This record gives sequence, structure tokens and C-alpha cells, in this order.
Amino acid sequence: MLRSVSLGLLVVLGAFDLARASDDDDEEPTKAGSKQPNIYLGYNTQYTSVPPNTLAIGFRNFVSPIPAAAQVVTLNAPLTVDITDRFSLYGGVSASTSRSDVTSWSSMTLDSWNIGFNADVIQQDSKTVTVISTLTRSITSAPGLASTSNQTVVELDYGLDEDQTRGLLFGTRLTAVWVDSGLAKVEPAFAGYLGGYYQWPNNWKVSARMGVQTFGGAQIGAGIIRAKAFTQPLLRFDLERMDDNDNRLFGASVEVAWTPEPLVQFTLRTPLYAIRN
Repeated sequence: MLRSVSLGLLVVLGAFDLARASDDDDEEPTKAGSKQPNIYLGYNTQYTSVPPNTLAIGFRNFVSPIPAAAQVVTLNAPLTVDITDRFSLYGGVSASTSRSDVTSWSSMTLDSWNIGFNADVIQQDSKTVTVISTLTRSITSAPGLASTSNQTVVELDYGLDEDQTRGLLFGTRLTAVWVDSGLAKVEPAFAGYLGGYYQWPNNWKVSARMGVQTFGGAQIGAGIIRAKAFTQPLLRFDLERMDDNDNRLFGASVEVAWTPEPLVQFTLRTPLYAIRN
């Protein structure tokens, strides 16, 4: 399964590169002295509050449901290379610590690695379609629950002015989890949302998204633990600080997803640049 997903990623990257090459043929030759790609650690800290009896799936892998509320702190630092203004690659490892109402905080341990890409596959006038896809593989997990997950987001940015300092957002997100053994089966989670954004002249940017998420349910063991299917709302708010070239300097987001009880996730992004144009 991991091999097939990796092959699919290579196909997407190849197709995008061919499309970009075709566009370059129709344009004037690139000016000499083109800028170097951005290279940085996309460092982010994530705090997640998980209600009892909830299966949380997302960027990393999946958290097994337990009959007690839990908190998880995750550190992730993927090395990111902005190859062009429209295409980025990233990869890294994540570490986490967690506690529940019946256990104390665990030690911080490496638990997964991840690779992915961010591509503006369509860019025309004030409309941009972006694809973000992340493949994650667990490193440490309970026996029989090693997993691979993929989260793919497709988002349309419809700018309302020439500089795209304000606009509308429309998107979808698909999260799939594959467990190595037959001890667990996790159905995909699909979300659809709409929203908007505004960027001030001082380069602070705020955006909001609201939508609906549907989850097909999951089963762990021979029916010992079950996560029910649901369709519930979700909300997300982002605050970012950009530079004059639209490089992110700081970012914070809060996402609330009802599962059906509210699951709250707070993320702080502080990229560490080696090269920044």
C-alpha cells in the first residue's frame, strides 16, 4: 500500500512538472539570476484536546478511542523546499506526548515520519487551485496498530481584488488510514468547507473556514472497540504574518471539529529559514 501511494505521488509530481515546463515554453525566457528556492524547517507545535470515546484521525496517524478525555502535544519539523512560487516539497518526523484523565503525561517520543507536497496546479487571473497532500507513517504504535495515513486537501482561492488581499475559499479534505494488520479498520473521513480571508497592508492575514465533516466509522479488534460514523460541522480560524514576498513568518490556527463531541486543535507555526527570498 505504501509503495502504491508513493508511486501515485511521483506521478502527480511528474505531471505537475510537465505542465510547468509547457507553460514555460509559452512564456518569455526566464531572466538571468533567478532567485534561489526557499529552504526552511516548517516547525509547528500542536495541542489537541480529544473527548472520550473519540477516534481522532488527521495529519499524523490515528489515535485509538478510550473512555476518557485526552490531551496530545505534537512537535513536527519538516524540512521544506519551495522549489518555485507554485510548488513545494517537505518531509520530516513528529514527536508527541499525551495524557488522559486516568494517566499522567507520557515521555516525548518520535512517533511518525511524513512527506508531502504543496502545489498550485491552476493559477489563472484571480483564481488559484492548490493541492496539499501529506503521507504519514507511524514509527511507534500499539502492537498490530502500525498505520499509514494520507491527508489530501484541494482548495480554490477566489481573489476579490487584483492583489488577492481578500477573497473566498472553497475546499475539500480527504483523510484515509490503512492499518497494517486486520486488527483495525478505519473508514475515510471527508470534509467540505467554504470561507474567506483578508490581508492588511502590514501583511497580517486572517482567514476563516466552516464546513461539514463525515466519517465512516472504525473498528478495532473483533468489535471490542467501535467508533461510530457521524456527520458533523467543523470550524477553523487562522492568523498569519507574511513578508512582502508572501513568505509565512508566523502562523496560528484553531480548529474545532465535532465528533460528535467537540475536538479542539491549536497549532502554532514558526518556520525557521535557512534561505528566504
